[in-house]
Amino acid sequence: MDEKQERRKFIGSLIIPLLIVALMWLTKLTEVCFGIDLGKWGLVPHTAKGLVGILTMPFLHGNWEHLLANTVPILVLGTALFYFYPSLAFRVLLITYLASGLFTWCLGSPASTHIGASAIVYGLNLFLIVSGFIRGNRSLIVISLIMVFLYGSFLWGMIPSLAIPQNISWEGHLAGALIGVLLAFIYRKEGPQKDEHHWDDDDDETDDDGSDSNGEKPYWDVPTPSNDDLTVVYRVKH
Repeated sequence: MDEKQERRKFIGSLIIPLLIVALMWLTKLTEVCFGIDLGKWGLVPHTAKGLVGILTMPFLHGNWEHLLANTVPILVLGTALFYFYPSLAFRVLLITYLASGLFTWCLGSPASTHIGASAIVYGLNLFLIVSGFIRGNRSLIVISLIMVFLYGSFLWGMIPSLAIPQNISWEGHLAGALIGVLLAFIYRKEGPQKDEHHWDDDDDETDDDGSDSNGEKPYWDVPTPSNDDLTVVYRVKH
């Protein structure tokens, strides 16, 4: 793939993550411009009304800091997903979006309201990390290590005793992480696989008489010279 194709592929991989981020920012700007709070449409576990939050939760954020914290990961992880797993990206993203919300609805407390795209972030992150290692593909393993380096500290967000005091939805984080790992194993045989090396046998091809492509015979098939043809070389001691 040449440089032009690589650039085109990268730009194409960035489109969906940019659209998601645009909707996140548009939602927050709408709240600010019209002085309204859309947080009431967040996900409320174990309630019929809260089911709407499965669809709305990723686009609602408490403040600008919360929004910024999810913007960069969505762009980075989403672009990596569509770039390295183009045949799986839409399925993985859609299932992570819906299933992580549903799991959060099942795991959370009815007294809580969940908002933010963190569940999707955790899902995509774990999918990329686990997929890279179980596929044994060197390029994907590198991406996995980068994800661990960039977002390795996110693990604490799934621990209730650490997340609850910070008003963080550990249920959403855990739900997203579980979905990401599950999808990595379900789709492990689809998309890019383990690197395979193919040896070039062109130089080893021989003709019926044992000669190679240049018409030269192998060393074992060279006729033994007669005594008359031998040039004797003596090693002289000094």
